[in-house]
Amino acid sequence: MRIEQVQWEGGDAALQAKRVRGLAAVPTVAAADAARIVEEVRARGDHGLRLMIARLDATDVRPGDIRIRVPAEEVARARSEADPALIGALEVAARNIDGVARAELRAHGEVRASLAQGQTVSVVERPVRRAGVYAPGGKAAYPSSVLMGCIPARVAGVASVALATPPGSDGNVHPATLAACAVANVDEVYAIGGAQAIAALAYGTETVAPVDVIAGPGNRYVNAAKRMVFGDVGVDGIAGPSELAVVLDATADASAIALDLLAQAEHGPDGLLVAISADGGALGALADALGELDPRPPRMDDAIMAAVHVPDPAAAIELADAIAPEHLELALAGADETLAADRVAGAVFFGPSGAVAFGDYVAGANHVLPTGGAARFGGPLGVGTFRRRTSVVDVGPQAAAGLAPRVAAIARAEGFEVHAQSAEARSAE
Repeated sequence: MRIEQVQWEGGDAALQAKRVRGLAAVPTVAAADAARIVEEVRARGDHGLRLMIARLDATDVRPGDIRIRVPAEEVARARSEADPALIGALEVAARNIDGVARAELRAHGEVRASLAQGQTVSVVERPVRRAGVYAPGGKAAYPSSVLMGCIPARVAGVASVALATPPGSDGNVHPATLAACAVANVDEVYAIGGAQAIAALAYGTETVAPVDVIAGPGNRYVNAAKRMVFGDVGVDGIAGPSELAVVLDATADASAIALDLLAQAEHGPDGLLVAISADGGALGALADALGELDPRPPRMDDAIMAAVHVPDPAAAIELADAIAPEHLELALAGADETLAADRVAGAVFFGPSGAVAFGDYVAGANHVLPTGGAARFGGPLGVGTFRRRTSVVDVGPQAAAGLAPRVAAIARAEGFEVHAQSAEARSAE
């Protein structure tokens, strides 16, 4: 791992955050390629989809022999044949994710207001009819992403949940991913990856029925395709490379923090890694710990970490908020839930045991989080992604009589005469 030493004396935190983010690799633009893939699947259905799977999903299966949907009995068998320790861990994670999602669902509720003129306005939430979840795959398996996407959809009340994930070279989905699908009670599993999976879920083919919302993490082609289909379907967000910022002081365990940073580098060398401290000694100890943690996968050597020395602890927190990272660890003396709750980040971990890895897998928090600074306005994947809101308006005769003159005044000021007449016709009844 290469460490870039950065000195910040305070001042414009937003500008310094931009500079720190600029140290990370810029993701390759994939919009044009994704557009061609989406159009191929949209126009040619299963035939186009099989051609894209054969070309892009690293499968050795001939297009005519490609199996798009994984049979339900194969999903069930994967659970029964999997390592019991894996199933036990997935079930613990599933229960915890379910618990957080149900708490979130209870907090939403229904809004009902009775207003002065006699009308009532309710804002109700209902689940979408059908949801699609994308889980990365292919050469590796990500059963945790299956749980993180599908369980909130189930808790939200979605009637039908479909999962798409890339197949391996033999055209089959990894057994660990299928086992997670069984644990999460997924209705349909499709062996499709990349932009072609997003296109199939959004527009449907002869085999894949279209969905209302698409959620889940993916590579740059997945995210480019999600941008293209948004509006035809809902999407949870546009995720980029993984991010971790750590605010630390002399009390931090440098070796543990080094492992946390390298764990994020396991996702690839293009993520954002930042360590911020007012204590130069703490940053030096962290650099030493990173250098001692060998052996490690070669791609971690390509990762870049910004080590930012700031004038005081308050400046460290200010800069972390300006960066608005996907993950934030507060390895500080006295860090508590109050300090964590006020931060601008997708997920915040604090205290000596607060490793991001717990949130990635089993703590119950969702690991599908905003990146690229989107934590300024977004948050974790949750039940709200899979629920739609509707206003229900009850305007009785008394309310109509009282409101019609106001409607007419505003409508005529805007040049909409018929709007005014429409309201006045009700008040005359």
